[in-house]
Parts: sequence; C-alpha cells; structure tokens
Amino acid sequence: MAGLIGIRREDKNIWERRVPLTPYHVEQLYRHYSIQTVLQPYDRRAFSDEEYAKVGARIEEDLNDCPIILAVKEIPPELLLEDKTYLFFSHTIKGQESNMPMLRRLIKLNCSLIDYESIRDHEGKRKVFFGRFAGLAGMIDAFHVLGKRFEALGYETFFSTIKPAYEYHDLAEVKAAFSDLGEKITADQLPDFIHPFVVGFAGYGNVARGGQEIFDLLPHKNIKPEELPELQYNDTTLFYKVLFTEKDLVRPVDVDMDFSLHDYYCYPKRYYSVFEHYLPHITLLVNGIYWDERYPRLVTKSFLQQNADTSRLLLIADISCDINGAIEITEKTTEPDHPAFIYNPKTDIIQDGTEGEGIVNIAVDNLPAELPRDASKEFSNALFPYIYDIVNCDFSQPFKTCDLNNDLKNALILYKGRLTPNYEYLKTYL
Repeated sequence: MAGLIGIRREDKNIWERRVPLTPYHVEQLYRHYSIQTVLQPYDRRAFSDEEYAKVGARIEEDLNDCPIILAVKEIPPELLLEDKTYLFFSHTIKGQESNMPMLRRLIKLNCSLIDYESIRDHEGKRKVFFGRFAGLAGMIDAFHVLGKRFEALGYETFFSTIKPAYEYHDLAEVKAAFSDLGEKITADQLPDFIHPFVVGFAGYGNVARGGQEIFDLLPHKNIKPEELPELQYNDTTLFYKVLFTEKDLVRPVDVDMDFSLHDYYCYPKRYYSVFEHYLPHITLLVNGIYWDERYPRLVTKSFLQQNADTSRLLLIADISCDINGAIEITEKTTEPDHPAFIYNPKTDIIQDGTEGEGIVNIAVDNLPAELPRDASKEFSNALFPYIYDIVNCDFSQPFKTCDLNNDLKNALILYKGRLTPNYEYLKTYL
C-alpha cells in the first residue's frame, strides 16, 4: 500500500526511548504528501502515543499493511515481517556476529534493509546520525561520574551537582546546570589536589564536537598537545582543553616519511601510536574516534600498568565504546544507571562502580538514548527529507534500475533479500 509507513516500538533495552520521526514530521508527511504513519503502542517512547495520535497517526499493534517500517535499533529476528523495507541501525556492516542471525532472517524473508549509518553524501559524510548526542550525553555522564569518583576518594567537589544525562528533562536544562557549575568554579576555584585539570578530546567529528559543546560551557583555556609536558599553570579557576587529531596520535614507522592523513587511513600499519607520550598529563580523556583493528590503540593496558604510579589519568569517557578497541580497558559496555567501572592496572582487574584503586572508565554504548527528545528531533530533521523518496520508490524493479537517490541506494545493505554490491563482503560473516 503506497503512502503508508510503520514505526515499531524499540525492543533492544529499557533505555531506548528514541524515535526515527517526531510527531511534527509525521504530521508534515500526512499534510503535504498524504503519507500515513502507523505506530505500535509504546509507553516509554520519548513522544507519547497521544502526541502522535493528535497529528493523525494511527496507533496499532499490527504493521503488516506497512510496506516500509522504521525503527531506531536492531529488531529481534523473530519479530521481522516478510517482504518489507526496513530502516534502522542494523550494526551489521562490520560483520558483527551478534547481528548475523537478524541479517540472515531478513534475507530469508525477502526484505530490503536501509542502514542509517550508511546514508552518506557523495563526499562520504554521514547524513542521518545521533553522534552529536553521544558526545553530549558522554560529557554529562563524565562530570557526573567525576563527582562520584571524588566522593569515593573522600573529596567534596562542585561536580557532585551534575546528574546523569538521563535525569535531565532536555538539553536546555543540562546547559543551565553546566553554566551554573562554571560560575561556581570561577568564583571559588578548583581544589588544588586536582589542578591542573586537563581534558583531552581524541577526535573532531560529531561525537567529539558534542562533548565539547558541553565542556565549553565551563571556564577553560585551549592548549596544544605539544604544550602538555611543560604545561605552566597559575590559574585555578579553569580547566585546560586539548584536542588531538590523527597527526598528534601517530607517527610514520619510516622516519624519513611525513605524516599523511590519506596514507594513514589507507595504510594504518605504516604508523605507530605516540599518544601515550601525552597520556600521563591528561586528567580526563574523551574518546570519540572511529577505530577498528587495523589502527593502533590510544590507550593500552601495558602502558597503564607501566605508569600506574606516575600517570595523572583519572577518568576515560570512551564514547566510541569499541570493546578492547582504541581504549583497551573497555572490556565491556555499561548501562546509563551504572555507567562506570574501574580498571586497576596493578592487578589487571575491572570492578564496577567508582570505588577502589585505578582508572575509571565510562563505556555506555547507547548514550544518545539518555537525551531522547532532543536527539530524536535532530535525527528526525535529518531523516525526513528522505522519506518521500523511499515511499515512492518502486522496489519491484531490479536493483540497478531502482530509482532511490544515491544517498539511500548506497545505504541499501539488502535489496529484496539479496546483499547489494557494496555489501557482498558480508557473505563471509553470514
């Protein structure tokens, strides 16, 4: 049935409250394009069923009549329907083992799958994403956990006024809280025992920018990576902020070779990490870089073990959250209400919470869900322009003549139950 889309409830965990389309855009689809939206009832959705019903959406359990079905996160294989076009974050493009049963089921059901993560323009830039909100929530949680960590160490600090991200109503309330924190620090200074307080940001994409958006509400001074070893500080009313790009993180193995960003991305084995030269001088590390096993790690267990008594590193906010990835001590993911664990480099043991000896690590793998209304609004703004094209696409045509625009066509992992050319490599994992 043309002009009908479905939005299913989120099944992955109790924290997932985001939506792919807000009531505002559901209303716009119906008003301007006669596209009707059907939503499964869901009492935890960031926007209530009543808000959708008021703008003309239908609230129904059965989505069988909807040829196109949207969600945010992965859908359990047993809940997938036959001959549908699905849009969601499938987390399959790296061949993630946990999601291969879902992909096999989609193939068996003759479904098409558009993955939001792969919707990119001609320059390769992602067009539909939550990355900024991962950074925003990660930075909020980092300062909340800092307050808890200092309490565990026997210190009272201003950081204890910061709540976990999911306890704030919206981003405006968050920013008011951080502005207030900044005023307190300016007036009363940071305690001597934590100064100089250096916050390092690894990466410069949407995730890192989101983290900086919150951090920049606090009094701070920008410094360059090369200034860290000889940092001169005399102002206890501010933080020190340092940004790391790839050029700061690695060096060519060949001493006669200059750093080239393009070469590094194409041939990462030609480079080795130098980030640990800076690491002992950082108090809080915010990791927002893309990583896979081809690239050198930022933080290794061996370095932490060798420098256990000299490093100033107190906390890592591993927003990218790759298990044993760029941050090797990220051995597991955490939940928003229990976001942190401690890694003890002397024993190579992790312990949940903020008490004990070692380095605190935050590894929440679903951070944007902690700011569901604001995150959904921004995501819906990005996705909305594509919906008309998807609804009006003739999916009965062969893939080569499918009339989707290139952004969407390149994001089609499956087309009528078959892997598309860009994703045939997934056969290995299937």
